[in-house]
Amino acid sequence: MAKNVSFSLDGKDSTAEEGQYLVDAAEANGVYIPTLCNMKGVSPQGSWRVCTVKVNGKLTTACTMMVNEGMEVASETEEIQYLRTAIIELLFAEGNHFCPSCEQSGNCELQALAYRFQIFVPRFPYLFPERDIEASNPKLIKDHNRCILCKRCIRAIVDEKGRRLFAFGKRGDDIGISIDTKLSANISDELADRAAESCPVGAIIRKGRGFAVPIGERLYDRQPIGADVERSE
Repeated sequence: MAKNVSFSLDGKDSTAEEGQYLVDAAEANGVYIPTLCNMKGVSPQGSWRVCTVKVNGKLTTACTMMVNEGMEVASETEEIQYLRTAIIELLFAEGNHFCPSCEQSGNCELQALAYRFQIFVPRFPYLFPERDIEASNPKLIKDHNRCILCKRCIRAIVDEKGRRLFAFGKRGDDIGISIDTKLSANISDELADRAAESCPVGAIIRKGRGFAVPIGERLYDRQPIGADVERSE
């Protein structure tokens, strides 16, 4: 049986299971910590650090930090909110995110976080990189313009033999996540759906299903991201 531990979260006494990741412990205590690379059921990576918090005075990622007895966690300070906002702005400036024409608009976690943090125009200059779109797969489209390199698809999508269907390709400024053409040639509908669902933005899209959900009925059209776990004051 798991042992419960007590800790402080933004000055409030909280409890969690010992060894539980902080981002999940916060959710269990009604506090939303934003993430982009984290995905339930998949080992945490800490890639984008949107979930940055302070634990006992030191910055760390909530998705990789396990709860310990007596730890003091700060999640909503001005400093941390500034860092999270800067990370989100950098992601928009680094890629080509044209939200009005994106099939994932309204279901995009990056877009939803921009609304949450009230980001309208990033302070950083747009890079407008020249990136291609992979459309050779029979069921999936990989749009490198929208990819934020979170590695969720790499970590979550494997075939029946445990082989990863997505992997990093190239290096430096040209680095990107691509689909393995041989392993994914006969990808099942179920695995293709899981691949698209694993992406927090619109970088992996199922062919033939664009704009399947009407405007006004999309996930974040109904409620802001994190609204399902936030405390009602």
